[in-house]
Amino acid sequence: MLHIKFPVISRTRALENKIDCFHDKMIEAAAVFHRSIKIFLNENSRDEYKSINKQIKTIEHEADKLRRDIENDLYSQNLLPNLQADILQLIEGLDKINNQFDDVIYKFYIEQPQIPAPFHRKLIELCYQVADCAENMAIASRAFFKDLSTVRDYSHKVYIMEQESDSTYNDLKKAIFASDMELANKLQLDLLITEVADIADIAEDCADELLIFTLKRDI
Repeated sequence: MLHIKFPVISRTRALENKIDCFHDKMIEAAAVFHRSIKIFLNENSRDEYKSINKQIKTIEHEADKLRRDIENDLYSQNLLPNLQADILQLIEGLDKINNQFDDVIYKFYIEQPQIPAPFHRKLIELCYQVADCAENMAIASRAFFKDLSTVRDYSHKVYIMEQESDSTYNDLKKAIFASDMELANKLQLDLLITEVADIADIAEDCADELLIFTLKRDI
């Protein structure tokens, strides 16, 4: 239960449930993304990757609906007036992560880039790191509503995973441009891995905002 005094218990409980479900969708999206890259790299799993693309779109649509419902409830019912702006900003930031998961999986599905085997390990590592980063961001955000004392710990994990993903991204980028691939293929793959790495960057921005919101609640 949210550890905040609510003016109308029934309506705020409904809002609490929607926020919880929104966090669930984000964790679910991270899990799907975590699985997606190995499936994509397996040439015998094209149909399975098509299913992954549909799955992430369903999650993203459901998360979008929850975001709109949360925004509508906060405004139309004037719930949590002292926290409205912070909650809206936080939810919108998290939704950008979900959107980025969807965009990246879709672009791999549509573009079908040729990825040489020597790059597979680093690409898988990068995707795992950004998925873990996003998942920890969702957990940190949930803690904002349930247990403020753990927000900093989970936010710190976000920062660690972002740094690790940044290092992996740079190593992979260097390897791509040092390879004998055609320049067009290098540029295509570079754009795709940059969009993957952007997931962790967005999560880091959300963590920055979340820590500010947490400090405001502690005052």
